[in-house]
Amino acid sequence: SSAASDVYKRQMGNTALFMAVSVPVILALSLLISAYIYENPRLAGCLKTSFLIPMAIPVTSVVLMWRFLFDDNGIINGVLNACGMDTVNWMNTGAAFWILVLSYVWKNLGYNIILWLAALSAIDPAIGEAARIDGAGGWQRLTRVTLPAAKNGAFVIIVLAALSSFKVFREAYLVAGEYPHDSIYMVQHIFNNWFRTVSYTHLRAHETCADL
Repeated sequence: SSAASDVYKRQMGNTALFMAVSVPVILALSLLISAYIYENPRLAGCLKTSFLIPMAIPVTSVVLMWRFLFDDNGIINGVLNACGMDTVNWMNTGAAFWILVLSYVWKNLGYNIILWLAALSAIDPAIGEAARIDGAGGWQRLTRVTLPAAKNGAFVIIVLAALSSFKVFREAYLVAGEYPHDSIYMVQHIFNNWFRTVSYTHLRAHETCADL
């Protein structure tokens, strides 16, 4: 039906929007942090460890942490109530999308930092030193020297970041279940529910009714 088709298109749009927002954000943040670490090698060990810690945390623990923060009785609502404000059901509002973006960036930032550091370490240090002697500032060295020299590695990092953005389905599923808020109902939810019920036609009708 046309209504079911609209539901599918919307979920495709959600997935595309998530990639369009989260991938550039994580690429930009990880690049800036890795450039700072590269310029300050004495802090490299401490900074890399702090950013890699989220990767070592199991997904279920991450989900429990987000629930602890954004649940109806969680920390954030507790702060709101203490300030005299009403409780917000975060995962059932449009804020759920941004929470999911934050979860993805927090979880995968360290991995992208390591990839950028690997790309930066392959650049001849003499190039950056020559730019420094010529009076180029940090931003100029990054945009006009470092990035062009690391373009091959950057392409791989961009592809890997786009692919890893699909893995966020795990967090969305564990936090919000099979039918989350419409803003975080991804393509993976549709296929998961189709295979779970082994009934493509029935599920389409169910999703269409839920959407209406």
